[in-house]
Amino acid sequence: MPGALVLGALGVVYGDIGTSVLYAIKELFGSGYVPFTPGNVYGVLSMVFWTLTTIVSVKYVTLVLRADNNGEGGLVAMLTLASRAVADRPRVRRWMLPVGIFGTCLFYGDGVITPAISVLSAVEGLVIVSPSFSRYVMVVTLAILLVLFLVQKGGTAGIARFFGPVMVLWFMVIAALGIWHIVGHPEVLWALNPFYAWKFAWQHPGTTFVLLGALVLCVTGGEALYADMGHFGRRPIQLAWFFAAMPALTLNYFGQGALLLANPQAVKNPFYLMAPTWAVLPLILLATVAAVIASQAMISGAFSVTKQVIQLGYLPRLHMRHTSVKETGQIYIPFVNWGLFALIVLAVGTFHSSSNLAGAYGIAVTTDMLITTVLTFFVIRYVWKLPLLLCVASTSLFFVVDFLFWTSNLLKFTHGGWFPLLIAGSIFLLMLTWKDGRALLARSRQASSVALKPFLDALFLAPPARVEGTAVFMAAEPGVVPSALLHNLKHNKVLHEYNVFVTLRNHEVPWINAEERLEFEALGHNCWQVIINYGFKNDLNVPKALGRLQGRGLNLEPMETSYFLSRDIVNPTEGSGLALWREKLFAQMHHNAATAAEFLHLPSNAVVELGSKIEI
Repeated sequence: MPGALVLGALGVVYGDIGTSVLYAIKELFGSGYVPFTPGNVYGVLSMVFWTLTTIVSVKYVTLVLRADNNGEGGLVAMLTLASRAVADRPRVRRWMLPVGIFGTCLFYGDGVITPAISVLSAVEGLVIVSPSFSRYVMVVTLAILLVLFLVQKGGTAGIARFFGPVMVLWFMVIAALGIWHIVGHPEVLWALNPFYAWKFAWQHPGTTFVLLGALVLCVTGGEALYADMGHFGRRPIQLAWFFAAMPALTLNYFGQGALLLANPQAVKNPFYLMAPTWAVLPLILLATVAAVIASQAMISGAFSVTKQVIQLGYLPRLHMRHTSVKETGQIYIPFVNWGLFALIVLAVGTFHSSSNLAGAYGIAVTTDMLITTVLTFFVIRYVWKLPLLLCVASTSLFFVVDFLFWTSNLLKFTHGGWFPLLIAGSIFLLMLTWKDGRALLARSRQASSVALKPFLDALFLAPPARVEGTAVFMAAEPGVVPSALLHNLKHNKVLHEYNVFVTLRNHEVPWINAEERLEFEALGHNCWQVIINYGFKNDLNVPKALGRLQGRGLNLEPMETSYFLSRDIVNPTEGSGLALWREKLFAQMHHNAATAAEFLHLPSNAVVELGSKIEI
């Protein structure tokens, strides 16, 4: 139902941007760069409103949401859409892929900062109640986050249905607080006029440039609009923004501005000081719950992005657990879960306060915004086939705006901006090493590979002993003899009655329809070649996919089917491949990868692994 989807979008999509009211105005005016004159307050509020309008309303909600990849959104979906569109331009595609993948890596940096700053900002309201609570802020923040990460393994489907109603209450409360203060100073609404933003920028160009680093805090979470499109659809996300999230955010920001006009001392925490004394504690509780919801959306997003990146071949297999029997997209990845938590603890322990964390926040967000704008150009030019002049005109404005925000945030590099970049850079190195290492491994295999059809023809001239049942051999490439088959013949000296050679082929699309999932070829002698096609959001389940061959001459009985896997041991060597340290890193990643049996949902009691050593 549309209403339910709009409610869900409010609960999941707008948690991050919805909690930005906790810290954005505080950082803008708390910097000390802006004297509290009515003209300056109007100017900054006008910049907030028109930043929301330009970046979120126009860029993301109106333009970027239309750049869907078979209904899916997010940087991974846009990257694959754009890269396929320029497949005939290898030089463009060669630099586009690493740039897009780096943008995906920045998502993890954002996934660390968002829970830390959101929960920390909410809990810092305790200092308004009593300054003596300041010593407990970090402990309470980490305790809340620990509980949040502990519950991930059991799934969040049970509590997720409350996200929408809670965020509706949140947006109603922040809107009401804003209205209450705007009524006392209605003249603050003059800031809706863009003239005040232009006037402030003209009179204070240097200050404006510096303030852009804090101004970006009001649009953090914009990427979530696009990333969650596949869950809710374009229309519900647009309706939730224009009729709920944006009006509430605007009212609250202007309410905080009105409060500062009346009481400049409120700059130490204008959000909580908007509330009457009796309402501060309930507001802290509600803000904490909203911050937890925003954090949950980022954690779930990290799981989803990791799965997509693994299936695109940029990360090794990781242990995954499905937490819902109804929703295949609800997964839990222990390594990602506790890796994020460890980094969040490091972030809170390093920066101590939301103000310090704000310095680390913007650089990852603005870099992602820039990358999204660049990829959008290629989508509308080469996928939508729009005229070049129109494409340049429609994206150049956003590029200039994003670039100004990005360069301003570079000023904060030494004040924390290095932190998410360090996280993203480390993950990017791992991804490139895995991708390049797999290419080396494939070349090594290919150098010693044997063509499958001629091999079978020669084998059956003097066939080995045949045993009952079906053997499924997983092969990296179709038409090539799997090493597991060679080892089985060498050591066991038998061949099963039925033999199926299965290759998985990933595609740069989110989904592959069921009718297009399988390619099937009979090789004779009761042998078959099967290719299973899948997109980066499909679940990999080999037995289920092979079950679709029922009635096509090949029936796999579960109790009579064995799955043979090749377990390669990578031996790094000096030579013309990667740097030796990268080869050693790849070998370690390969060794620690989750087993293929688990990743492919093979029955554990029917798997046979045969190892071999490969030099790269």
